[in-house]
Amino acid sequence: MTAPRPSGGTTRMGTWQAASFHPRTLVPVSSPTPDALLGPADVRELAAALGVRPTKQRGQNFVIDANTVRRIVRTAEVRPDDVVVEVGPGLGSLTLALLEVADRVTAVEIDDVLAAALPATITARMPGRADRFALVHSDAMHVTELPGPAPTALVANLPYNVAVPVLLHMLDTFPSIERTLVMVQSEVADRLAAAPGNKVYGVPSVKANWYADVKRAGAIGRNVFWPAPNVDSGLVSLVRRAEPIKTTAGKDEVFAVIDAAFAQRRKTLRAALAGWAGSAAAAEAALVAAGVSPQARGEALTVEEFARIAEHKESGK
Repeated sequence: MTAPRPSGGTTRMGTWQAASFHPRTLVPVSSPTPDALLGPADVRELAAALGVRPTKQRGQNFVIDANTVRRIVRTAEVRPDDVVVEVGPGLGSLTLALLEVADRVTAVEIDDVLAAALPATITARMPGRADRFALVHSDAMHVTELPGPAPTALVANLPYNVAVPVLLHMLDTFPSIERTLVMVQSEVADRLAAAPGNKVYGVPSVKANWYADVKRAGAIGRNVFWPAPNVDSGLVSLVRRAEPIKTTAGKDEVFAVIDAAFAQRRKTLRAALAGWAGSAAAAEAALVAAGVSPQARGEALTVEEFARIAEHKESGK
């Protein structure tokens, strides 16, 4: 595989840089030990040197436990040939653990201070792997391309307030991502991994399943974060579908049906899809043509059934 470009640059989605870029951002941290990962004292010392305090606005909670980040990497089944993209690396706790295993890591960070400091942290604590790291300074929702080889895996501690849209955007924008493991709020993890008929099954469940087979992959306690969040966290594994959903409808058409079905989830699909189809009668015709009961509710349907409904929108006209 080709190495990331050795110097900084700009793209449509923001700036990127290799770990050795801007050495002036190097800040004093605890002396590197045989274990280059960040511990509680390292995280607090680095944050203090940068003048960083985690903000609720960006959902920042920094992982301070080396065992936890190594567990995440193991659970993600990161391989030596993987090109991993990480969203929201923060101070670099998970980034360093990923660099221990993956061929290369590209981190996407929106925070100006954190983005400026991360390459120097990588260089200081893991100099032998620094040339395997690249940084994209951007909002992940605006990223449309990445430096270096196409990513094969996404591993991230996603900010709770934007977890689902960021996850769906990355899966949609980078089809080369085969395996994903994200840490999210436990409630969000349950929703993402829910099956039809489950009371928390909804829009995130169906849309995630459009791209991948989704399952819960573990729980994470609150005490491994600084500051400790008020909610528990969960790991979600997503393995890209070997074959896309077989449908003549486009993704946007299918997602429009999903959104409509759950916007009024207590209503039958005949009523909930009336606006989407143009009328209740048109919705019923599309449902019948798709082999779905007009009296069913969205929470009972698979993503394949939503796709069939999207295919038959015209049948009611």
